[in-house]
Amino acid sequence: MNLFPAIDVIEGCAVRLIKGDYAQKTIYSTNPVEVAKGFHKAGATYLHVVDLEGAKSGDTPNLETIRKIVAESGLLVEVGGGIRSEEVIKRYLDAGVFRVILGTAAVSDPVFLQEMIDKYGDKIAVGVDVKDGFVAIKGWTELSQESCFDFCQKVQNMGVKTIICTDISKDGLLAGTNLELYKELSEKFSVDIVASGGVTTIDDVKTLAEMNLYGAILGKALYTGNIDLAEAVALTKEA
Repeated sequence: MNLFPAIDVIEGCAVRLIKGDYAQKTIYSTNPVEVAKGFHKAGATYLHVVDLEGAKSGDTPNLETIRKIVAESGLLVEVGGGIRSEEVIKRYLDAGVFRVILGTAAVSDPVFLQEMIDKYGDKIAVGVDVKDGFVAIKGWTELSQESCFDFCQKVQNMGVKTIICTDISKDGLLAGTNLELYKELSEKFSVDIVASGGVTTIDDVKTLAEMNLYGAILGKALYTGNIDLAEAVALTKEA
C-alpha cells in the first residue's frame, strides 16, 4: 500500500481542518516545502496536496507554493481542491504535478469528467467525499444526490483509474477511520482505492494495508505525532 502524507494549503501555509470546517483551522507550518522535504526524508514517495482556497474559488491561489513543493521535495505530488476546468488541470500538470483530483466537477459535470479522462488518462483521479452515504461537493459544504457506491460505479465505468475516498465524519478528529467503508469499496470495485479521513494510529495503517488498498492518506496524525511516518512506510513495505 502506498502512503500519501498530506499537506493542506491556505495562504501558503500547511494547515489542517476538522471535518473540512474552515473555521476550525490549525496552522502547522508556514513553510510547506520544508514539511514536504521532511516527508521525503522519512521515506515517503508520494504527497497529497489540497489547495483549500482553490476548493472555494476554483482557481489556483497557491500554485507557486505547490510548484515549489514539486521542484524541491523529491516527491510525486497529486493535487486537489477546486479543479473544475481544463485550464487549471493544465496549470498543475505544467507545474510538474503527477495527478490531479477532480471532486465537485466530477459530480456536477460528468461530460467534462469524461473528456478529461479521455484526454489525460490516469493523470485524472476522482475524489469521493462521503457524508451520510452521499457524495459531498463544493468544499464539503453541499450534499449531492449521488450515493457513494453508485457514483464510484459510474466513474469506474467512465475509465477512472484512482478514487480517493474521504469519510468526512472522520476527518481531522483522530478518532479512527471508516474501515468498513474501505473494505466494501475494495471488494466492490476494481479501481485503485485511496482511503482518507481519520487514519489515526499505526494499527489503522496496518489494517488498511491488509485490505490490499492501493493507498492511504495520512493527515493530522502525522502533525500531532500519533503516527510516525518512517514507521508507517516501513510497515507498508513489509505488507
